[in-house]
Amino acid sequence: MKFLNDMLNKIAQIFCVLIGTTLVFCVVWQVFSRYVLNSPSTFTDELARFLFIWVALFGAAYTVGLKKHLAIDFLLVKYENTPKKLALLRILITLISLAFVGLIMIYGGINLVQKTFSTGQISPALGIQMGIVYIAIPISGVMMLWYMMVELVQSIDLFRTGNERKSSI
Repeated sequence: MKFLNDMLNKIAQIFCVLIGTTLVFCVVWQVFSRYVLNSPSTFTDELARFLFIWVALFGAAYTVGLKKHLAIDFLLVKYENTPKKLALLRILITLISLAFVGLIMIYGGINLVQKTFSTGQISPALGIQMGIVYIAIPISGVMMLWYMMVELVQSIDLFRTGNERKSSI
């Protein structure tokens, strides 16, 4: 499981860097073509918008995997000296997060992608199917689901043993 987790982290990291770099080049080219060449590029604005969607969603999934995402840790700090209560709280938080990701991002995202492909919605400047843009939602949802399952296994292990083994997963 650790190997798969590390591999997914590396892929997400490389993917986010590539998308982010491409996004920066699109924005720089857009500014350059508009203000220096006086002939704004017709596709870079739309491409930058789509790349921003992808980097935001995959970056969010990656931060979930690193456990660096935004969190309100008031209760976690309160129970940090009682491993069983902390584990139960982590299990509850992870189950709620799993429900959100499963229902909204994966199920809802797949429905959105299917409806978009079935209607044939096409982006105006690039001429690509909008389903390709929206497919980032369920894909990043699946990545988050994986990371949350790892967290759930770690939390259950903490509940059973009373101590956390970071090297096992």
